Amino acid sequence: MISTIHDFRRPKVPLDKMGRPLHDLRISVMDRCNFRCPYCMPKDQFHSHYQFLKSQERLSFDEIVRLTRVFAGLGVRKIRLTGGEPLLRANLADLVGDLTGIPGIEDIALTTNGVLLDQHAVDLQANGLRRVTVSLDTLNPEIFTSMSGGFGALEQVLKGIDAAITAGLTPIKINAVIERGVNDHTALDLIEHFRGSPVIVRFIEFMDVGNRNAWRAESVVPSRELVARIQARWPMQPISRNYPGEVATRWQFDDGAGEVGFISSVSQPFCGDCSRARISSEGKFFTCLFAKEGIDLRAPLRAGASDDDLQQLLRGIWNTRTDRYSEQREALRRSEPGMKKIEMYYIGG
Repeated sequence: MISTIHDFRRPKVPLDKMGRPLHDLRISVMDRCNFRCPYCMPKDQFHSHYQFLKSQERLSFDEIVRLTRVFAGLGVRKIRLTGGEPLLRANLADLVGDLTGIPGIEDIALTTNGVLLDQHAVDLQANGLRRVTVSLDTLNPEIFTSMSGGFGALEQVLKGIDAAITAGLTPIKINAVIERGVNDHTALDLIEHFRGSPVIVRFIEFMDVGNRNAWRAESVVPSRELVARIQARWPMQPISRNYPGEVATRWQFDDGAGEVGFISSVSQPFCGDCSRARISSEGKFFTCLFAKEGIDLRAPLRAGASDDDLQQLLRGIWNTRTDRYSEQREALRRSEPGMKKIEMYYIGG
């Protein structure tokens, strides 16, 4: 039972030490994935004997909904469901439906690898999902198989994207992680394929998330380099962001065939207006994608904490937040060469 009635119209929004509000919440509903992308879950480490969470260790849908209500009372307006692969979680559309009924929540989105999207797009849309982001790093079948850890499911992903378009989950965003010498030479193929459709391709600089992806600065393709390559073929102009704190810079094609985005965490860090928090599938609260540790919310949830108790806990955590890893990357990597960060599969991208 909800113990406190919150005024969602005028929440007292907490600010961190840099004056950043809490506005976006990314919820991992599943730590498992059906891919083994080298930059996220390398196959040699996430093998068939790897111990993932047991079902009772993950937050239940009721627990996720309750936490989301508390976060909404602190100013959260945007929810993104992530994984692992979130569509591996049974009955996910039911959770979407429950979240859409929470006062204050204005936007619910989903990030997926797209393999199961064809099966679920209609049900997700019917339950209130409005936006979907598909991780797709290349259209080259051989490179796709390599970058997905040996899973040649490219046609299934493209079929899922078509199903999402048909279901009305548009505009769809494609997130492509670009690595030099791996898939950077295929980046323009994504643009050519999706230009003029209800799909926005977004290129993400290869980041040192977690500790297992063998990140090197030399593997990063700066966004400005991709901008130059694309402009040489399809003239485009920068356009304003959709909302404060949006991570992608946006460019619009001069011929009206849509837009492209760039997420430049390495070359152009955007920590200064980051308003995102994350919850892992077992209920740990993280204030940064590059965090070293999280705060357990599952224990107080299951121990009978009231909504006020949870809200005070969350407010205190956010009020003391100082995270700006991407702005401090070089200094931190020099001073803490063995720094252990949370893996991306655990809290989503």
